[in-house]
Amino acid sequence: MTTTGTGTAVGALLRTWRVRRGLSQLELAQRADSSSRHLSFIETGRSRPGEELLLRLADRLEVPVRDRNALLVAAGYEPRFRQTPLEDPALDTLREGLERLLAGYEPYPALIVDGAYRVVAANRGVLMLLDGLPEHLLEPPLNAMRITLHPEGLAPRIRNLPEWRGHLLAQMERQLVLGRSEELRALYEEVAAYPHPDPTPEAEPPAPVPYFALPLVIEHDGQLLSFVSSISTFNTPLDVTVAELAIETMLPADPATVKYLRSVGG
Repeated sequence: MTTTGTGTAVGALLRTWRVRRGLSQLELAQRADSSSRHLSFIETGRSRPGEELLLRLADRLEVPVRDRNALLVAAGYEPRFRQTPLEDPALDTLREGLERLLAGYEPYPALIVDGAYRVVAANRGVLMLLDGLPEHLLEPPLNAMRITLHPEGLAPRIRNLPEWRGHLLAQMERQLVLGRSEELRALYEEVAAYPHPDPTPEAEPPAPVPYFALPLVIEHDGQLLSFVSSISTFNTPLDVTVAELAIETMLPADPATVKYLRSVGG
């Protein structure tokens, strides 16, 4: 087949994703029930992939839903995945369910962020931790990474800031490998450049606890609280907005944190 501009465009994108995932043409072809010869023709623009094969390749490469639309358009097809604003009535049921989930998790903190860590919703447990932060950090849209790592944000209250900061930056780095978001890269460069304030020495560190995961150890009103974070996303999303939502719940990591949150949370 003669090389076309469309074939060249989608082929180059596919090759970029394949290299990013560290797969050979043979490995990807086998996973997608194709042949390395056909995949080679696609990547060099000598052949245009069928729509279903293209989606299968994207699935095996774990291409984010937003970027699957870009692959489809580059191949001359219509986007397959819609992007519905979260406030759209079509997502009323989803939105109401998420709000019930956050409220049901109280008094423990829980929030929902989008693909650039903008806070979509948060419960009272999160708002409690934000008490006393400067207004300029709390102006919408709130950004979870910015609030956490900014030297005027939660960073001075985090007693294990070097470890927690390293965890958050590594999390963002993994996302940048998986996707091509320029907005996320700009956010990463911003928060990675923040100075590292020393935690306030008002309270003694808690006695060693056999944590089962890296905790967030944070001071609130003179009390040290310890949380382990869990992040949930939607399985097989068919909407870009839904695909990029993440629900983060903060599980108390010690009995003292449980007791304190129950006392202040009613």
